[in-house]
Amino acid sequence: MISDEYITHSAEETIALGRKLASTLKSARMVILRGSLGAGKTTLVKGIAEGLQAASQDDVTSPTFTLIHEFCGSEVNLFHVDLYRVDTQRELDTLGLDELFAEDGNLVLLEWGEKFPRFVQECDVEISLERITDQQRKIVVKCKRRNRSLE
Repeated sequence: MISDEYITHSAEETIALGRKLASTLKSARMVILRGSLGAGKTTLVKGIAEGLQAASQDDVTSPTFTLIHEFCGSEVNLFHVDLYRVDTQRELDTLGLDELFAEDGNLVLLEWGEKFPRFVQECDVEISLERITDQQRKIVVKCKRRNRSLE
């Protein structure tokens, strides 16, 4: 497992880090985003979406109520999923995530994916965000799959 740690000091720096990570993540299928409410998960996704040329940061909002937002890029289709309000396997099954994981060219970013142990075992990358101060975040990126090139 490869792990990198970053400290950002503003939302703008978190977005810039997302842009930087985008090229690394485009070959992944599933990324779990861990962190408490307000930790900056969606802010990081804004940068990832821009870095993948799938959406501008202004177009990326939290999918808390819609559950899934789709952004189509030239190289990757990005799916931003929020499982905060999903509590049972039955609710999860209605989302059709397995079809998203199976499709070549899809990258699924799962907020609250750790609620379902299967995703933790199957994900390619885990990104943990921790709020240090109002603006400062500690972000740890763990690449878990050696059989995929994440460079």
